[in-house]
Amino acid sequence: MRCLFAGLFNLCLVLTALAQTAITTPELISPLGVKHYAQADEKGEVAAAEKKLAADPKNIETLIALGRAQASVWRYHAAIETYTRGLAMNSKHAMLYRHRGHRYLSTRQFDKAVSDMEKAAQLKTDDFDIWYHLGLAHYLKGNFSKAAAAYEKCYAVAEKSSAEKPGNDDSIIAISDWLYMTYRRLNKKADADRILARITPEMKVKENKSYHDGLLFYQGKKQESDLVNLEKATDLEIATLGYGLGNWHLYNGNRAKAEEYFRRIVSGRYWPAFGFIAAETELVRRGKK
Repeated sequence: MRCLFAGLFNLCLVLTALAQTAITTPELISPLGVKHYAQADEKGEVAAAEKKLAADPKNIETLIALGRAQASVWRYHAAIETYTRGLAMNSKHAMLYRHRGHRYLSTRQFDKAVSDMEKAAQLKTDDFDIWYHLGLAHYLKGNFSKAAAAYEKCYAVAEKSSAEKPGNDDSIIAISDWLYMTYRRLNKKADADRILARITPEMKVKENKSYHDGLLFYQGKKQESDLVNLEKATDLEIATLGYGLGNWHLYNGNRAKAEEYFRRIVSGRYWPAFGFIAAETELVRRGKK
């Protein structure tokens, strides 16, 4: 009996050590040299998804669900491995490339993200998320012309969806924000203004209020001070709105103000946010470590 208790005690020590390793080992060391960490799986969603997949290991949708669960707690490298397992079973599955490409973005592997999203786009030409993330991958690499081309296709998909299912403008709003910023980086102000012309205060927004507020700011219908309270806003809100504001200052010639926003964003904790990653790349591109 004493040996049994000793064995159980040692097992608990091992499990505790593994749990601590999962928390204390960085998920990512950013291009700025900052260590970023995954979150604890407090709800047990990863374990539950692993159990379901173990019962049906050939089911691609169940495998994708595991990757999503891993990503929900910022275990992006594990999610990448999961999607790679899926692609070994089906190399023509567009959504596996789309999900893995997204997680390559999260882990700052932009070339791999571009490669996966391009493969996904070849396999499925009418998916909003594929074009959206392909555009973002090009944008983060500084390839603004390629980003614009992908975003334009994404915008066309969003317009079609909006016409078929009116009542939700979130997709149009999200792509409009990134396409507007991309056109401004390309000095295509007329095209940027054309995108803004579609935006109104009355649009139906469920998820993308930060993007909508930013677009209204670009139109001059909101003031900078209306958008984000740096003392009260969440890290995600600061990343999303702060990047838009910083970027706006950047292409309007106020580099110091832009950098102030970018530094504020990367001092936060929501490191997987697109605005965070974009602010990070701006600082790296300018050697501002």
